[in-house]
Amino acid sequence: QVQLVESGGGLVQAGGSLRLSCAVSGRPFSSYALGWFRQAPGKEREFVAGCSWGRGSTYYADSVKGRFTISRDNGRYTVYLQMSRLKPEETAVYYCAADWGSTVPSWSAKEYDYWGQGTQVTVSS
Repeated sequence: QVQLVESGGGLVQAGGSLRLSCAVSGRPFSSYALGWFRQAPGKEREFVAGCSWGRGSTYYADSVKGRFTISRDNGRYTVYLQMSRLKPEETAVYYCAADWGSTVPSWSAKEYDYWGQGTQVTVSS
């Protein structure tokens, strides 16, 4: 059984930074594509960033390019999302997800097999 546990959310002022962490346990780590998604109240869950664990490639939504960075710690089986210059409209619950057997992270939430519980990020204006 795969488990993903997010941490690092909180309250930050506009323009500030936060780093989210996602600890992954269970099936072999190198067989996942990993993604970060977010969901604001009343909105659909949207792709933020992803990485291909084995290849190390990274992918970003246009809205976060240049401000967010996804990275991983192989030894700790953890993936991070460093968020900078945050905006109030980025207030949402942020989720980590794993797509088993994929080499490229999908932009569609439906493609992911495992999800964390989410962590709240609130950006005040």
